Amino acid sequence: MDEKQLAYFKNLLEEQLQTLLNEAGRTVAGMIDPKENYPDPTDRAALESDRNFLLRIRDRERKLISKIEEALQRIEDGEYGICESCGDDISPKRLEARPVTTLCIECKKRQEAKEKARGN
Repeated sequence: MDEKQLAYFKNLLEEQLQTLLNEAGRTVAGMIDPKENYPDPTDRAALESDRNFLLRIRDRERKLISKIEEALQRIEDGEYGICESCGDDISPKRLEARPVTTLCIECKKRQEAKEKARGN
């Protein structure tokens, strides 16, 4: 992968990371908002349900943040865009679709086929 492509993916990953971190900050700020005091049990239950849903989303995003940080480290280490299974280059199209990927499309297909066969 050339320097221009690496710079593009690094910028893409850094933008995604910043967006996710900003969303996490807004979520935390919203959780400590003192205005959300509902004496009605139904309103309180709706608020708790909404918060629970939001926290599940943020948990998924937390995992994505970790993957983005790992991808940025692979860029620094010169390992970004190389399949961890077979050692071949990962296509730019695949990286565009999933910039945090560590497997080329063929290895990912094999992995998914094995998982399907095991019933996962």
